[in-house]
Amino acid sequence: MSAKCQSCGMPLSRDENGGGTNLDGTLSSEFCSNCYKNGMFVDPDFTVAEMQQHCIRQLRQNGMPHIVAWFVTRSIPKLDRWTSG
Repeated sequence: MSAKCQSCGMPLSRDENGGGTNLDGTLSSEFCSNCYKNGMFVDPDFTVAEMQQHCIRQLRQNGMPHIVAWFVTRSIPKLDRWTSG
């Protein structure tokens, strides 16, 4: 299993659902349940910049300081979803 979601970067070990779901209902080993359901991305039209902003908002809502949230989202463009075209 990947250490982190290949869409948003969240550690998969922190996913309360154990990961996203593939089309056949099995758990995805690449994507979290916030990003991937039933074999499809939850926000398929997101750009990488929109994903970064979305993640910053979510992290801030969970109490993370803005600068820390910004810093942890800098690696998102290097994840598989955004590098495999």
